Amino acid sequence: MPSTMPMRSYSLADNDAERPRLAPHVRLRFDPARKRHVLLTPETVTVLNDTGAAILELCDGERTVAEILAELRVRYDRVADDEVRAFLAGLKVKRRVETSHG
Repeated sequence: MPSTMPMRSYSLADNDAERPRLAPHVRLRFDPARKRHVLLTPETVTVLNDTGAAILELCDGERTVAEILAELRVRYDRVADDEVRAFLAGLKVKRRVETSHG
């Protein structure tokens, strides 16, 4: 069933000071059989692309969104800030990522 909850209320776009981290029931692992990183929850396995895995590896609850974006800019030639924020916001809606403030 599609969600009717507005994404804006969960957006990280306006608060680069939030510190994202994986929710307690979520694990980021490398799956040797798939040769890809996966996000594991009790109910699902989500296969990630390299960019998604790189973002989530930086979500340690210590780095702010702004610091994550800065680190990604060091690693990659082009970083679409809005896409990174949207990725994190989507995971927050699905309760895969939690955020705290400074």
